Amino acid sequence: MTVELPAGVPGIDVPRLADWLAAALPGSGRISAIDVISGGRSNLTYGITLTGADGAPTGSNGGASSGAGGGASSGAGDGTPAGAGGGASSGAGGGERRIVLRRPPLGHVLPTAHDMSREYRVLSALGAGSDVPVPVTLAFCDDEDVIGARFYLMDYVEGRVLKTKEDGLDVTPEQARGLSECLAEALAAIHLVDVEKVGLSDFGRPSGYMARQLKRWGKQWDASQEAIRAGGVTHDVPEYDRLTARLAERLPADGVPRLVHGDFRLDNALARLEPRPEIAAVVDWEMSTLGDPLSDLGLTLVYWAEATDPELLPVGATITQAPGFYTRREFAERYAELTGTDLGDLDFYVAFACFKLAVILEGIHARFLQNATVGEGFDQIGDAVPVLVNRAHHILDTRSAW
Repeated sequence: MTVELPAGVPGIDVPRLADWLAAALPGSGRISAIDVISGGRSNLTYGITLTGADGAPTGSNGGASSGAGGGASSGAGDGTPAGAGGGASSGAGGGERRIVLRRPPLGHVLPTAHDMSREYRVLSALGAGSDVPVPVTLAFCDDEDVIGARFYLMDYVEGRVLKTKEDGLDVTPEQARGLSECLAEALAAIHLVDVEKVGLSDFGRPSGYMARQLKRWGKQWDASQEAIRAGGVTHDVPEYDRLTARLAERLPADGVPRLVHGDFRLDNALARLEPRPEIAAVVDWEMSTLGDPLSDLGLTLVYWAEATDPELLPVGATITQAPGFYTRREFAERYAELTGTDLGDLDFYVAFACFKLAVILEGIHARFLQNATVGEGFDQIGDAVPVLVNRAHHILDTRSAW
């Protein structure tokens, strides 16, 4: 009997995926729906509905490579289901189940970026041996012939992506403060992970991390500029070169190496409000490695909007302007209490985070100019790049992270 498959979406060959899924996760059911989950501007995230399952595949959050995968756990959420998973809605005997697929972006892809195997590995390791809330991984596929790129699957989490003021109209000041505390605790938990214990001691090269980051992101910038010029346009940011020189002069000495997320912010987490505020899962681990934990904190603070900010970025969570949310200073100080971290050079890390985010957005802007982005909201990304560069200069001038 021929089974009708849903229509494809950009970046997914549904028939090939269906064949691979039947072999990788036997008994998981057939694909009855597939859609792009909005919110991500880099790696692409898709929601897949499976029907007619014989039962949820079982296994650990160590997952499987191109084969059987790991487990399911249920979790009721209070809000809009969001874009990456842990927690299943499946049942045996032909019910529906929701899973999530992650793959690299279409079009211009920066060198060394969007490594699906690294994201899959860190999620699997943390799920099996840490207190960090992460999705349950299911299976990894390194065969690019299936959908045109390497990808992995994970279970779906019920939770909310809280980003805009509109997203938080029902969030009370007490809940906002609770979410701020939970997010600080989640970041601290990441940085306090025993990487030897969870099998991630070789996940990066922490020695000289910040110097390599400056060099790496500089190369990414050059690659994006080349891609933009190849399209017959330019995107000049006059103060960029001076910024990289200033950052090079302030590079800190190596500290204690820790696991870093690489893009930690409120809207890279799935939140629940009831019965009490909690972070159900931290997602989007594509830039995780071993390095300087203050680089994570610096980027979180760049994303964290306050009511008195003169201009807002097209990324990050403007919901943090609402009553009850921590200020940037409160968030940083709470993080320092939880980890025992010295914040004396925090201004450098916030300025560096502005530089890093500017490079990331320049890469996204290059894909937008190539018509290779999926979803909405990319038309203003390029305008944010000079704003971030100028903000970094101001932070270095004043030597204030606030």
